[in-house]
Amino acid sequence: MIVTHGAQQAFDLIGRVLIEPGTCVAVEDPGYPPARQLFLSLGARVVSVPVDDEGLVMSAIPRTAQLIYVTPSHQFPLGSPMSLQRRTALLEWAERRGAVVIEDDYDSEFRFEGRPLDPLQRLDRTGRVIYVGSFSKVMLPALRVGFLIAPASLQPALRSAKRLSDWHGELHTQAALARFIDQGLLARHIRKVAREYATRHPQIVEAIQIGFDGRLRPVPSVAGLHVTAEVASGVSLDLEQVVRRAEALGVIVRTLADFSAHSSRKGLVIGYGTIATDRIQEGMRRLASCFRINHRAFGGPQ
Repeated sequence: MIVTHGAQQAFDLIGRVLIEPGTCVAVEDPGYPPARQLFLSLGARVVSVPVDDEGLVMSAIPRTAQLIYVTPSHQFPLGSPMSLQRRTALLEWAERRGAVVIEDDYDSEFRFEGRPLDPLQRLDRTGRVIYVGSFSKVMLPALRVGFLIAPASLQPALRSAKRLSDWHGELHTQAALARFIDQGLLARHIRKVAREYATRHPQIVEAIQIGFDGRLRPVPSVAGLHVTAEVASGVSLDLEQVVRRAEALGVIVRTLADFSAHSSRKGLVIGYGTIATDRIQEGMRRLASCFRINHRAFGGPQ
């Protein structure tokens, strides 16, 4: 394991070792923009690959891809997990092509239904997967501590890249976090906050289902700190205008277009990590008003 300054430095180290000008890197679309931007900054030829309900669409991965960046436990930002069949197919593809898979496991600790999913890294039998995680979601964004777990063949180069980058991270912070983990406090903290998030998630899903006149359709998900809702078929909406109206009312949401390079999927990404549970209904009421929707579904004054 190599400890990094958050997941972003982990991606940077991987890129420094594996990317040369023109290297083909496949990324999910919609997906995580900072990863795409980082790979581009290192000279990669970044190719967007669409996702469906099972994850990355295998037939759309370019044959020349040498790196594939995925969020299989909880696709970002749609929220659906990659199916076991698709995971197996991706690993087999990477083995045949000699490619490396970057697995960004950014918030799988917050899973509210079903058994935990095995990461790709655990299924990997041929040294194709680099696993990246961080403590930003489980603790707080200001805690810039992440890590990567790489196949043995890549470890020397990655350790060297880390030393050349910054020698080491904040040792006092890492020591405090290590003690927090060793004393069982991190596991206790995760259980506590996961219970809280598990009450917020269904509130937002229910509000979308009953309070938006069928204009939005929540994407099924059972994990994470956000809910994505796509515009229903046949509905025409100016989502940028909705976002501006919401911001004026103190509600911050983002459109799926913010996370897409080429995807035409339209919707909103609604985060709930920093909003108190007892304020969710009011927040969703304000958001619904930005669609010029009557508030009766939420109760209270019209």
